[in-house]
Amino acid sequence: MSIGAGIALFAIGAILTFAVNVETEWVNIDLIGYILMGAGLVVFIVGLVLLMRRRRSDTVTRTAVDPAANERVTRQSTATTDDDPYV
Repeated sequence: MSIGAGIALFAIGAILTFAVNVETEWVNIDLIGYILMGAGLVVFIVGLVLLMRRRRSDTVTRTAVDPAANERVTRQSTATTDDDPYV
């Protein structure tokens, strides 16, 4: 969602900067457009960084046989990384 919001901010800023030719005394439309384009670029980059960060999940279950208590303990370990095509 942040990638789409970044693109939308950038597009709105570009429209304000390059397509709108309105001059007012109290606000500079070009400056607002440049600010929106910069904010859109920052939001887009943050969205990409959050998308590309490494996700990892580890699950460990251990079982063994205790001869004194006669209990069974099982050990299982799984790890999920970015290289796993099924995630």
